[in-house]
Amino acid sequence: QLQLVESGGGLVQSGGSLRLSCAASGLTLDYYAIGWIRQAPGKEPEGVSCISSSDGSSYYADSVKGRFTISRDNAKNTVYLQMNSLKPEDTAAYYCAADRDTTVQAMCVASRGDYWGQGTQVTVSS
Repeated sequence: QLQLVESGGGLVQSGGSLRLSCAASGLTLDYYAIGWIRQAPGKEPEGVSCISSSDGSSYYADSVKGRFTISRDNAKNTVYLQMNSLKPEDTAAYYCAADRDTTVQAMCVASRGDYWGQGTQVTVSS
C-alpha cells in the first residue's frame, strides 16, 4: 500500500515562495506518475502540476506556469513542488496523488489519483 505524506505548507506573503514535499512509503514511486492537486474552499479541485514516472515529462496548469516547478527524487521516494511568486489565489489545500496508469496531462486535467496524501495548507496573504 502506497502512503503519501505532504509537508511544507504554511502562511506566506504575496510574492513569496514555498516548497512542498510529498514523501512516499510502502511502495516505490518509480512506477507512478505524481501530481499536485489543490482545492480551495467552495471550488473544484485543480490539477496544478503532474510529473511522469518514466521520462520526467511534466504538466502545469496555466494558472501556475512559469511560477511553479515540479521535480522528483526517486532515490528519496519524494516529489517536490517549488512555488514562487505566490499569489493570494494560490491559497488552497494542496494534495499529492499517485497514479500508475495515466499521462501527466490526463492526471492533472482530471485531478485523478489512485493514492492520496492528507494535504497541506498553503495560505498566501495580500
